[in-house]
Amino acid sequence: KCNALSSSPSRIFSFSAKDMKHRLGFLLQKSDSCDYSSSQGKKEKLSSSQRLSQEEVRKWADSLENLIHHDRGLAAFRAFLKSEYSEENIEFWVSCEEYKKTKSPAKLSPKARKIYDEFISVQATKEVNLDSCTREKTSHNMLEPTLSCFDEAQRKIFTLMEKDSYRRFLKSPYYLDLVSPPGAGCGPENCKRNHTHTLDCNSNIISQCA
Repeated sequence: KCNALSSSPSRIFSFSAKDMKHRLGFLLQKSDSCDYSSSQGKKEKLSSSQRLSQEEVRKWADSLENLIHHDRGLAAFRAFLKSEYSEENIEFWVSCEEYKKTKSPAKLSPKARKIYDEFISVQATKEVNLDSCTREKTSHNMLEPTLSCFDEAQRKIFTLMEKDSYRRFLKSPYYLDLVSPPGAGCGPENCKRNHTHTLDCNSNIISQCA
C-alpha cells in the first residue's frame, strides 16, 4: 500500500507535466499561426504603402490637380468626401473626365443625359451645387451634346472642391496619416498613426515609443 501511495503522486505529476507541455505546445503553435497571419497582413499592407512614396504624397498638397490625377490620391480624397457625405462632387468630376474620352458621336447624347440626370437636373439623385446660370447653360447644352458640354459645370465644381473640401482634406487623417514621414516624432499620436496605417517606424523608434 505504501509503495502504491508513493508511486501515485509521481504518476500524477508525470501526466500533468506531459499534459501541460502538450497544451503549451498547442498554444504556441496557435500563437505562431496568428503571428504569421498577422505579419503576413502587415507585410501586404506595408508593401502596398511602400509603393506610394512620401514624395508623391507631398505633391498632393501642391494642388488639387495633383491629388485627383493620381489614382491613390483620388481614392483617398474620395474616401474623405464620402466620410463627409459629399462624394457627389468628385463623382461628377470623374464622370466628366470619362465623358470627354467618348470616341463615338452616337454615344455622346445618352452618356450626357445620364450625367445630367444624375448630377444636374432638379431631380438628380446626386445633385451638385451649381449656380443657376451654369445650370441653365448646361441644360441648354443637352440639346446638342458635345465633348465640352460639361466643361463649365466641371470647372465650377473643381473650384468649389479646391476652396473647400480639398483644404479640409489636407488637415484630415486621410492625408496626414499618409504624409507623416517614418520616424517623424515619437509621441503617442504619431506612433499610433504609424501602426494604424503601417507607415513603418524603424526598430529603435518602435522601442522608444513602447
